[in-house]
Amino acid sequence: MTFEGVDYFNLDALLDEEEIAIRDLVREWVDREVMPIIGHHYIERTFPRELIPQMGELGFLGANLPEEYGCAGLNNVAYGLIMQELERADSGIRSFCSVQGALVMYPIFAFGSEDQKREWLPRLASGDAVGCFGLTEPDFGSNPAGMITRAVEDGDEWVLNGAKMWITNGSMADVAVIWAKTGDLDDVGSIRGFLVETGRDGFSASDQKGKLSLLASDTSELVLQDVRVPRANLLLGSGGLKSPLKCLTQARYGISWGAVGAAMACYRESVDYAKNRLQFDGTPIAQTQIQQVRIADMLTEITKAQLLVLRLGRMKDEGTMRPQQVSLAKRNNVDMACECAREARRLLGANGILAEYASMRHMANLESVYTYEGTHDIHSLILGHDATGLPAYN
Repeated sequence: MTFEGVDYFNLDALLDEEEIAIRDLVREWVDREVMPIIGHHYIERTFPRELIPQMGELGFLGANLPEEYGCAGLNNVAYGLIMQELERADSGIRSFCSVQGALVMYPIFAFGSEDQKREWLPRLASGDAVGCFGLTEPDFGSNPAGMITRAVEDGDEWVLNGAKMWITNGSMADVAVIWAKTGDLDDVGSIRGFLVETGRDGFSASDQKGKLSLLASDTSELVLQDVRVPRANLLLGSGGLKSPLKCLTQARYGISWGAVGAAMACYRESVDYAKNRLQFDGTPIAQTQIQQVRIADMLTEITKAQLLVLRLGRMKDEGTMRPQQVSLAKRNNVDMACECAREARRLLGANGILAEYASMRHMANLESVYTYEGTHDIHSLILGHDATGLPAYN
């Protein structure tokens, strides 16, 4: 049975026919191909790689990039709706697609040469190649400017040394977008992006052990020891910290939509469960005030978040969106989804901890989403600075 969605304010009336058709295509694919297997992959701690060619064929990867490079060329609202439906299944599925499109394909498109675009974008769009994004380091997460990965010129090559941590798609990637300093370690302006094929000598990726979240996602540590790449692998248009931050803005935009999908899944599971779960005198728990308040709160917050991302998407298509507005959406919507998942888990009672229900899986996943691509607190500081014009006093 196809997911019926959550649309209390008739937001479909604000979407065009193509946007609705794309949303419904992804929704039906998720219900048919992803929902029957995602619980198993989560328990087994595996990513369902068999889905990658399908995502490529359907145009999910880099969907808002131009058709001339093998991409779907969709507008940003349609792209957001894809992220929404993918995360309705699992944050790990949306993370794969988000990293591939916003953090690998986007920097190649924005900063790469025409040869780099022609070589990589069609392969990444089809799913024939997988990419990852290496910015975060073991000691530098919220402060990427402090990175210690370096790239040094040696003749016609660059030699890279360093380590990257919490890298989605890292262990299955064919190419990594690695950010490194080409000057002194205190020279933030020397940060440049490099395309590093993962089969090169000195490059290694290992799975992150001990995760309690995003279990159906490939999360890795990357190590680069004297990895040599040709001069042509430099993303020539990149320069300074602003370049990777532009990529993060693209990813955070998709996350803002994806979080709505996770919240929708938890809300719908709560309503369905509450209407069928009988207690005491055979009354559905949906008739109890406490559960109705839970459901009303979820529905209210989801509706507000939907309005927020729809407006954000229209501004992105108009070219008026600012990164600080993306911070507001990411901060609000992920926090909202976390609360919806917790309340759904509680409504389900003891059954809420079982893998056959989705809410606790979403709850655990969203704790990672709350942290990555800029923590909730970092986005709070971004907004505070933007609103007051003053940096926060530490």
